[in-house]
Amino acid sequence: MLDGNLLLLLVLGLILAAEFVNGWTDSPNAIATVVSTRVLSPYQALIMATVLNAIGAMSGTAVAATIGKDIVRPEIINLTTVAAAMVGIIVWSTLAWYYGLPTSESHALIAGLTGAGLATAGPESLVWAGWSKVLIGLLFSSFLGFFGGLLLMAILYRGLAHSRPGKVRRIFGRLQILSAAFMAFSHGSNDGQKFIGVFTLALLLGGILPEFRVPIWVILLCAVTMGVGTAVGGWRIVRTMGLRLTKLEPVHGFAAETAAAVTIEVATRLGIPVSTTQTINTAIIGVGATRRLSAVRWGVTFEIVTAWVLTFPVCGVIGWLVTKILIFFQLV
Repeated sequence: MLDGNLLLLLVLGLILAAEFVNGWTDSPNAIATVVSTRVLSPYQALIMATVLNAIGAMSGTAVAATIGKDIVRPEIINLTTVAAAMVGIIVWSTLAWYYGLPTSESHALIAGLTGAGLATAGPESLVWAGWSKVLIGLLFSSFLGFFGGLLLMAILYRGLAHSRPGKVRRIFGRLQILSAAFMAFSHGSNDGQKFIGVFTLALLLGGILPEFRVPIWVILLCAVTMGVGTAVGGWRIVRTMGLRLTKLEPVHGFAAETAAAVTIEVATRLGIPVSTTQTINTAIIGVGATRRLSAVRWGVTFEIVTAWVLTFPVCGVIGWLVTKILIFFQLV
């Protein structure tokens, strides 16, 4: 069995690795549309996303508190639970990235914690208050993302009906930089906070903190880690979201990013963890559907939805199995 301090360091390392993967696989959320419409070069977009993801992660702690206290009960789980959940996230997200599928680290994290919590202490380890927010988050990320993109694009179509295409492209080429920046910030404010919450939970379980309270150094460390992960980029997923899903012009990218970012920010301020991946993808689909349903490549959409659906059971099972293995062999 590992020494307590060594175990804590190992778990914290796994959390930072998962946060790195979060930035690595979720960076396309902010930059896929702005790159695919050629408003910014890939490297310009990456720099912008890296900086604003980190700033967003430092903008609050409401989501961090939900993840750290309200998904599984801190008083009846242990560091093994957290370690097993992180393993599930890293394995599943890396596999999905390899195939160019945008997955939800939010769903992976919640499912991993749930599976590991069940393996550790059974159903009583779960907290309904947090799970109610998760269910609300599914509504936010799916329906509000889709209908927000659909509605905003319909309004823009009506308002720009008599404008010259060249003028529209120039105006929204500039505006899309702002919407992409907003999307990057909102991604950090929601997704970045989730791993801040888990990091703080691990410090609590390891006896470093007397109560659940997010230290500023944890926010900075996780924000920088996610920023570095974002800087690595995820071009396979950029291609899926920005090129394969539907054909985008700057006005479409602006509508999708704005609708998604507003949805995410509202959820963040309410302490609701949402899937930023699912939100921007459904917003892109909503924008594409305003032209005609055939403008959306539904085969690609089916692949993405399949990855979303599989995330919950796969990460939950991995978290459960890893916990049982660690307990059986008394490795932690």
